[in-house]
Amino acid sequence: MTEIPALGQRLSEALEFARIAHGGQLRKATPIPYVSHLLVVAGFAIEDAASDPALHHRTEAIAVAALLHDTVEDTKATVETVRADFGDEVAGIVASCSDALGEPKPPWRDRKEAYLAHLREPDVDDAVLCVALADKRHNSRCVLEDLRIQGASAWDRFTVGSDEQLWWYGSLADVFLERRPGRAAQELARTVAAIRELAGA
Repeated sequence: MTEIPALGQRLSEALEFARIAHGGQLRKATPIPYVSHLLVVAGFAIEDAASDPALHHRTEAIAVAALLHDTVEDTKATVETVRADFGDEVAGIVASCSDALGEPKPPWRDRKEAYLAHLREPDVDDAVLCVALADKRHNSRCVLEDLRIQGASAWDRFTVGSDEQLWWYGSLADVFLERRPGRAAQELARTVAAIRELAGA
């Protein structure tokens, strides 16, 4: 019988940490509390990690990191705060999933190109790829649904325009198909293809 991954008290503590850290934040241009994104990403990451023999034993740490993946990028929490409360493994994953630490953030394109280069590095932890892929799967699904409902006006909420967003998601799909091949990466690629089709790209 396959061993069931342990998901203990630390997961509950991470959710409370994230809830407080993100405070009243909402998903971009929606009334949806930001914590909803964190819960979906954690669910995706748990499914991916628990199904992967190489990551199965790290499922709890990956789930905790998924709940916290945006804290050091989008809140006042720091990597050291995460490390103190959740340990080196979780802090390392969270830091590695962040495309900018500290202020001011570099320009959007510079950050994204650096992040893609980071994901391509051969020594990047598979746990980082698992959490990052879960994050991008949910973000891309939201973009697709918004495009279906709102049409081209859905791009207006982003810092950069549709061409840059299409480049970004296409590049992510390529990286994950290479670095973490499997059902999750294939789903991301299908979602990105649907986005491109709706955008007329």
